[in-house]
Amino acid sequence: MGFEPPVPHVVMISFPGQGHVNPLLRLAKRVAAKGVLITFTTTSDTGHQIISSSDVVPDDDGIPVGSGRLRFEFLDTNWDPSNGQKASLDDSMHHLETSGPADFADLIRKQSHAGRPVTYVVNNPFVPWAVDVATDMGIPCAVLWVQSCSVFSTYYHYHHSLAEFPTETNPDISVSLPGIPSMTPEEIPSFLLPSNPYKSLTKAILEQFHNIDKASKVFVNSFAELEPEAIDTIAKYVHLIPVGPLVEPEDESRSTLRGDLIKASDDCLEWLDTQAPKSVIYISLGSIVTFTKEEMAEMAHELTTNGRPFLWVVRPHCRELLSQGFLEEVKGRGMVVGWSPQDSVLNHGSVGCFLTHCGWNSVLETLTAGVPVIAYPQWGDQVTDAKFLVDIYKVGVRLKAPVERNALHAAIEAVMDGQEAEAIKEHATKWKEAAKMAVAKDGSSDRNIQLFVDEVKKRVAGDSNGYIQV
Repeated sequence: MGFEPPVPHVVMISFPGQGHVNPLLRLAKRVAAKGVLITFTTTSDTGHQIISSSDVVPDDDGIPVGSGRLRFEFLDTNWDPSNGQKASLDDSMHHLETSGPADFADLIRKQSHAGRPVTYVVNNPFVPWAVDVATDMGIPCAVLWVQSCSVFSTYYHYHHSLAEFPTETNPDISVSLPGIPSMTPEEIPSFLLPSNPYKSLTKAILEQFHNIDKASKVFVNSFAELEPEAIDTIAKYVHLIPVGPLVEPEDESRSTLRGDLIKASDDCLEWLDTQAPKSVIYISLGSIVTFTKEEMAEMAHELTTNGRPFLWVVRPHCRELLSQGFLEEVKGRGMVVGWSPQDSVLNHGSVGCFLTHCGWNSVLETLTAGVPVIAYPQWGDQVTDAKFLVDIYKVGVRLKAPVERNALHAAIEAVMDGQEAEAIKEHATKWKEAAKMAVAKDGSSDRNIQLFVDEVKKRVAGDSNGYIQV
């Protein structure tokens, strides 16, 4: 009987946040589809949310994905950010840092005992200790950066003191980095500002750069055609490998194998079927930021008086902030849901624009769908992403915070019917085509994923080639 080599097995470990789980799980599916066994892991409480929102079954042999399989097995470590309160967030981050490494090492050992030894580990930001665990166990590790190449370069330059950034004594410095347009203090990731209140998140992000040289590869959720200058100039320090946009393929966008931490409302797609082409305002402002009652009232007023159909994602704990009688007043013309299958919504023909908080996943989803945007960033890399959406990619307009009804009205009209609307739509269509080409068979990102799969499969031979950037 001939010798059969073990199936290549990649463990992917995600920080327990919606914006981290989604891109890593999407990368997991793309790698698995090329003939690899993937074990996807995160904290147990977040794992329970994934299971509750999909058909995922943990601790089994996995789900067929292309010519490979994808299975789920979660750490014993829990994550409790307690509604984002600063003290609790610091405590939770500390707990994750202290208990996560041992639990992750146990999970890796468990794979060997089950006859599926781990060939490679892939982690994403905020769990930099996964790189240390993997390398200490003699397992090569790759990192998936879940934000833009430009944001990566910004953090990298800050961490290594390679450029001037705002300080408490000089808070008005504009930041100039190679391959990236000059950024005002309001345009750099807010975690780097001296006034940033979320020091634990800044610490977690920057710690990634302490040991990133231990990682064999640094993947990035972007594509070569979107950020060529940023990728090229940071290569002096780090070789970034674009593997994005990590979005759901249109033919699989209604798949139940998803990373949603909140159960999505599918009936909104049926409602969209009844609307005219390019007529619907889609509003979704992420899974974390909470808005004030005044902001909600301003948005509700504009949506009530605008006359256009809309789909508004209002998370369950924010629903009580809606003004009394609003839902009844907009019934039939507007729909409010607790969560949506955003990729499917953006690819629906009735959606005309997207009011977004500019999280990087949402940026890539809207670029891939070719939908114009109203950029309404709040914190972190969102403010940087908004600059690129409006000034560089030219696919929308900026809405300043806090939202006011007249400003919102002007923004909606600008992207739907204004003087620049046609140019915005043309730019959106251009990026849609470029994004789809990158992930299509033999596209720039698809080839980079294939090269990684080839290396995983040939670990003994150690055969690897260069990765495509442009």
